[in-house]
Amino acid sequence: MQRAVKKLHIETYGCQMNVADSEVVASILSPYYKITDSLRDADLVLLNTCSVRDHAEQRIRKRLHELASLKKKNKSLVIGLLGCMAERIKEQLLEEEKVLNFIAGPDAYRSLPKLIEEADSEIISFNVHLSDVETYDDIEPVRYNSNGVSAYISIMRGCNNYCTYCVVPYTRGRERSRDSKTIFDEAELLFEKGYKEVTLLGQNVNSYCWKSGDTKIDFADLTELIAQISPLLRVRFATSHPKDISDKLLYVMAKYPNICKYIHLPVQSGSNKMLKRMNRVYTREYYLERIKKIKKILPECAISTDIIVGFCGETEQDHQDTLSLMREVDYEYAFMFKYSVREGTKAAEKFENDIPEELKIKRLEEIIALQQHLSLESNKRDVGKTFEVLIEGVSKRSDRHFFGRNSQNKVCVFPKMNCKIGEYLTVEITKCTAGTLISEL
Repeated sequence: MQRAVKKLHIETYGCQMNVADSEVVASILSPYYKITDSLRDADLVLLNTCSVRDHAEQRIRKRLHELASLKKKNKSLVIGLLGCMAERIKEQLLEEEKVLNFIAGPDAYRSLPKLIEEADSEIISFNVHLSDVETYDDIEPVRYNSNGVSAYISIMRGCNNYCTYCVVPYTRGRERSRDSKTIFDEAELLFEKGYKEVTLLGQNVNSYCWKSGDTKIDFADLTELIAQISPLLRVRFATSHPKDISDKLLYVMAKYPNICKYIHLPVQSGSNKMLKRMNRVYTREYYLERIKKIKKILPECAISTDIIVGFCGETEQDHQDTLSLMREVDYEYAFMFKYSVREGTKAAEKFENDIPEELKIKRLEEIIALQQHLSLESNKRDVGKTFEVLIEGVSKRSDRHFFGRNSQNKVCVFPKMNCKIGEYLTVEITKCTAGTLISEL
């Protein structure tokens, strides 16, 4: 490809991992394209997709239909689809989405210049090859949509867990870890550029492992290395798998004030029967033991979770088991979803999707209502307390207020006064909602 001052518009759907991937894509294409927020100005439009839930795929299908009308007005517009959806249903996309010029899976981003070059062809070009080694660890991501304060660092790719409902092992491949030195160097460079917070990303960060000669670095070691860059650099991570979260990591978190006291620990269900059917490889009792240990070692730690409602064969008792576990853990926050069948997963092959949609909705509403109550009660307990907050931006509701998060990942809103984005400051909580801590300096 020849160098050109063309414009690239990227839309990212799904999780933080996809955001990090889009930044890698922007870096790979930076010799040829400048990022634009405007669709009308774009020469190339990329949709970075998610396949975890059916709703995400339907949103992308709708977006492709909207882009079809734009392409009618601009015949030279090139449209590509990236990520997990490209990997999962390549054949359907090739057949049904004629607006697309090319498709690239999560491990094929280095081939994007060639795929774009071939985009003039009437045949859709594609590369959905899954790699056992690709981690993009030599590429410095372009933080094109960053606030200049917080950044994501991908530390590993893929997953080995094969939960029966999940497509990730099939769309992102087997688990592999990045060289710890490249992760450290990336974090150090971000701090030098003025960033004050990094989030270490992986499908299961707890299973991170890098070996070089006789040296072995696990996730606790890596987290400690990053924390030692500077006490002014906050460290977060996502996502943790309950089967792998270690006491060693918890003690490292307790040792360093700049490692945020927040753990996202997906449970998915409170029923042992459902957990076994989901192939989560832990029991309710084991999960609660891990929660107990977290609260003992890190008494100020906030805990959030993921919950799937209406999985195959879920009885009313299974649902009540989930509600009771939520009360026992007392989560600060939860991501809650109805189960949707994902073709190619073990659940789709082995189990009947036998929970009626209206019952799924009813149970989901009950879980959401309980979590709203738990979140509000948790925030009420913070009223009158003081927290150190990292200012991330201007509040969406008032340009006279800033917002930032405390160590527990709770959003605090406070008057601007004489402070600026990227600064640390101490606030006192004066009142709250279920989702926000209202604060004063």
